[in-house]
Order: sequence, then structure tokens, then C-alpha cells
Amino acid sequence: MEKNKPLTGKALLQRLNELGSVSRKEAAKLCGYYRITKSGEVRVNLGKFYEAVLAAGGLAVQSSDKEANGQSGRGRSPSYRVKVHQNGQIVIGAAYTKAMNLKPGDTFKIKQGYKHIHLYLIDSEEMDGTTTE
Repeated sequence: MEKNKPLTGKALLQRLNELGSVSRKEAAKLCGYYRITKSGEVRVNLGKFYEAVLAAGGLAVQSSDKEANGQSGRGRSPSYRVKVHQNGQIVIGAAYTKAMNLKPGDTFKIKQGYKHIHLYLIDSEEMDGTTTE
């Protein structure tokens, strides 16, 4: 089975009318929305197929910024809330450390406020004792 360029626009709508009552997965495959894996398995891309059908019908669906940049958009978004674990520890996830450009070994000063805590990054000079407050 050789892969053709996926159908779009009027050609896609015409092909769907010709196919009649086949399954959605089979229709997507017959319209070129599939790929063959290294192991020879056929993988149908229903998402791209649905987007093409909508676009052909005059309803263009814009991709999100993440999808446009090749990011899948999977996973959770950071909530900026943490809980104290049973052992008394607070874990700050990778999404937060990445957003703040933190590196392994960075040290913080913790200041307690009313209903919140502040984390202040301590400079390496301050850790060495060369800077005074």
C-alpha cells in the first residue's frame, strides 16, 4: 500500500461522497491520512483528517501556538499551587523550575508571610560569604 498525498478541499469532499458508508478510520486511510510505522503497522491520523474535512467544509480550525511549534500540548499546565507531602516536604515541579530558569544546585532563602511563603534565590557570591547584607 503506497501512501499518496492526503486529499484536501473539494477533492476530499468528493472522495468522501464516493466512499459512502465506510468507517471514519477507513475513510481517513483511503483519503491519505495515514502513515506506516517502521514495523509496517498502518497508523491512521484521524485528527488531521477531521481538520481537513472541517477546512474543506469552510470551517478552518486554527492550531494552537504549541501545535504550530511542534509541541504536542500533552501534560498538565502548572497550577502554581503545591501541597505539603506526608513527610513534610514541598516539591516544586520541573515546569516551575524550567519557567524560572533554575539549575540543579540553586539555593533559596525561604521567608514566611501571611498565608504564603517566598522563595528568594541566593547568589553564589552570597553563599560564599563575600557579599554582606
